This record gives sequence, structure tokens and C-alpha cells, in this order.
Amino acid sequence: MKRFLWALLVLPLSVLAAEPNANTAAPAATAPMVSSGVAGQLTQLVFGLLLVLGLIFLLAWLLRRVQQAGPAGKGQVIELIGSRALGPRDRLMLVQVGNEQILLGLSPGTITALHVLKEPVEVPTASEKATPEFAQHLLKILGKDQKDTK
Repeated sequence: MKRFLWALLVLPLSVLAAEPNANTAAPAATAPMVSSGVAGQLTQLVFGLLLVLGLIFLLAWLLRRVQQAGPAGKGQVIELIGSRALGPRDRLMLVQVGNEQILLGLSPGTITALHVLKEPVEVPTASEKATPEFAQHLLKILGKDQKDTK
């Protein structure tokens, strides 16, 4: 992989080194240059495309490496349990720190601890999510029982 990326980075430099210098090729500069045709243009297009794709893959690889270097999500001590918007800029957040759950009030520029819960709130897991009210109502109208949907 490193050899491929190195080749993609060196390729444009080698093309520039292969071009004749304008100062040394003064007699040739007066004569019009003959293009190499469609095949040369197509080759140049393909190499340019490969260079751009190589840079995209290189940047994606670097981004992935940088994100992995950061703190891991599993080892976090502070976990966000839930959040509720109170207005366009105000919200309530329930945060768990160790074994304590803290209710925080967030507004522009301030974070206020509103309450430390004595008993932690049980949060249903993804498999225990309840059916939304609209879906329950629709199933009732259609005459289907919830057991039939599983």
C-alpha cells in the first residue's frame, strides 16, 4: 500500500522532470509542438484520475488513523443517557458519571447541574424499544395484533 501511494506521489514529479526546460530548448520553442494525439491525452487523463483517487484514499486512510488515535468510546467515564430540547437553544441532558446520574440544564454559554438522581433511571436497550404510538394506532385500525407483526 505504501509503495502504491509513494508511486502516486512521485509520478507527477517525474513527469515534470521529463519535460524539457524552456531555456535549453529555445530552437524547438519556435516550431509548433505536435500533439501525441488522442492516446496521449487519454493516458494523461487516466494518470490524473488515478492521482486524484490515490489522494482521496490517502486522505481517508489518514482520517481513519487520526480518529482511532483519539479516546475510545468504550473507555469513556461520562456517558450521555438522554437529551430533551426545551426550546431552540435550551435543553436538558441526563449524564451518567460512574454510578451517578446527573440532570444538566444547557443554555447558550452555561451548563447547570439541576439534580443528582438518588436512583439511576433505567434506560431501555435498543431491543426493548416500545412501538411508537402512531404505529400502535395504525395496527389497531388495521385490526392486527402486535404479536402478528413479529
